[in-house]
Amino acid sequence: MGEPLYPSLYQINTRVWMTELARRLGRPATLDDIPDAELKRLAGLGFDWVWFLSVWQTGQAGQRVSRTNPEWRKEFHETLPDLSEDDIPGSGFAITGYTVHKNLGGDAALARLRRRLAKHRLRLMLDFVPNHTGLDHPWVETHPEYYIRGTETDLARAPANYTWVKRRSGDLLLAHGRDPFFPGWPDTLQLNYGNPAAQEAMTGELVRIAGQCDGVRCDMAMLVLPDVFERTWGLRAAEFWPRATQRVREKVPGFRFMAEVYWDREWTLQQQGFDYTYDKRLYDRLREGHARPVREHLYAGLDFQNKLARFLENHDEPRAAATFPKETHRAAAVVAFLAPGLRFFHQGQFEGRQKRISPHLGRAPEETVDRPISEFYDRLLAILRLPAARCGSWQLLECAPAWEGNGSCDAFIAYAWQDSGDARLLVAVNYAAHASQCYVRLPFADLGAGQWRLRDLLGDVAYEREGRDLQSRGLYLDVPAWQAQVFEMKAG
Repeated sequence: MGEPLYPSLYQINTRVWMTELARRLGRPATLDDIPDAELKRLAGLGFDWVWFLSVWQTGQAGQRVSRTNPEWRKEFHETLPDLSEDDIPGSGFAITGYTVHKNLGGDAALARLRRRLAKHRLRLMLDFVPNHTGLDHPWVETHPEYYIRGTETDLARAPANYTWVKRRSGDLLLAHGRDPFFPGWPDTLQLNYGNPAAQEAMTGELVRIAGQCDGVRCDMAMLVLPDVFERTWGLRAAEFWPRATQRVREKVPGFRFMAEVYWDREWTLQQQGFDYTYDKRLYDRLREGHARPVREHLYAGLDFQNKLARFLENHDEPRAAATFPKETHRAAAVVAFLAPGLRFFHQGQFEGRQKRISPHLGRAPEETVDRPISEFYDRLLAILRLPAARCGSWQLLECAPAWEGNGSCDAFIAYAWQDSGDARLLVAVNYAAHASQCYVRLPFADLGAGQWRLRDLLGDVAYEREGRDLQSRGLYLDVPAWQAQVFEMKAG
C-alpha cells in the first residue's frame, strides 16, 4: 500500500530524545538505542513520516556562539533554570557537514534506524539547510568562493551581519546567513547563490542526503528564490529549486520535499518542485481566533491545499498548549488536522507540553502530561486513521442561518469527508467565544427517506435524523463556544 493522499508526520527533537534515553540507560545514547517499541507505537498512531530534527554534524565554533550569546542564553535559562554548558550543543542548523553527528552514531546508525522505520512502514525525513552553513564548515578553507564576502564598509554599516573568519590561507570577512528582515544568525555563514558553483555543490549535497532518507524539510526555503536573494544581497541568482529537486528525483524517484516557507511564497515553491509547504497563514489565522478568515483560507483549490503542511506547533513556534486556551486548542486542532494536506505534529504536543525547546538545546525541562489534552489527541488521531480522512474526498461546507437574523452561523467551519467505500464524516467547529447555531448544508445527494445515525467521534453523543430533513434543510447544530464535533454518518 502506497502513501495516503493525506499523510501524517511526527517531528522529533533528536538530541533531546537522546538525552532522555541516556538518562534512562546510564550511558550516552545513539540512534541505535531508539526502542523498536517506540517506532511501532508511532506507526500504530497512524504516522507515515518521522522527521528527526538536527542529526547532522555541527562544529565547535557554532557551539561557542550559542554558549556565549547573551540574548540566547537568557532564553535558554527561561527554558532550563538549571542550565549547564552541556545542555547547549549549539544550533542543529549551523551544519558543518551532511554526515550524521558522531555523538548520534554516525551514518551507519542512521542507516540502521531507517531500515527499522521501514519495517513499520514509516518514512524518514531529515533537515536540509540551503541558505547557510556553520562557521567552521570545510568549505571555508576549500571553497571560500561559495560564500558572500563583505567589505570593511559593510562591517561598519551592519556589524551584526558580517564576521572575520580565521583561515589557514588568510582570514576573510564573510556574511552571516540571514533573511532580509532581521540581523544575521551569528553562528552561520551565508552561501552565495549567485555563484553557479555554490548551487552545484548544494545540489550535490541534496543528492547525497537523498540516499540516506526518504524526504527533506528545507529550512527557510524561500531565502534562495532569486528575487528574495537579490533583495537581501543585491546579487542576481539563477533558480535553484526546480533543477535541484529534478536532479534528486532522477536519482531517487518518489523522494519528498517539504518547505519551511513564509511571505505567501507557498504556491511558488510548490510549482518549483515541493511536495509540501508550511501553512503558516492558517496557523496565524487560527491564533487570531476568528472563523471567517480561517474559512476563507480554506476556499483555495485542492491543487494548492493538498500540498500544505498543517500544524499548530513545531520547533520554531511556541507550544500549542501555551498559545491556545484549552478549548480553543482543541477547536483549532480539529480545523487544522481535518483539513486536506499533510498533518504535521510535534513531539510533546500530545502531552500538552508548555515550554518550547530551542534548537540550540539538547535537553528538555521536566513537565507533567496534560491528561485532557492527551485524551483529546488520542481521539483525534483515531479519526485521522480512518480511510475517509486519509484517502477520501474533502469538501468545505456552507453553514446557513438557523433562523432569520441569527448571524452566528458565521462562526462555523464545517467539512465533509467521504471515501470510496462510502464512509462519511461530518466535521463542524464553532470557532468563536459564544454559542452558535446553524444549518450545515450536506453535499450528499443520496440521503433519501430513511434514518441516518450521526455519532460524535470526539464525544459520546449520537443522533438519529431523517434523510429528507438532512437533504432539504441540512443538519441543525447548536454548539457551545469553541466546541468541535466530528460525526460519523451511517444509514439506518
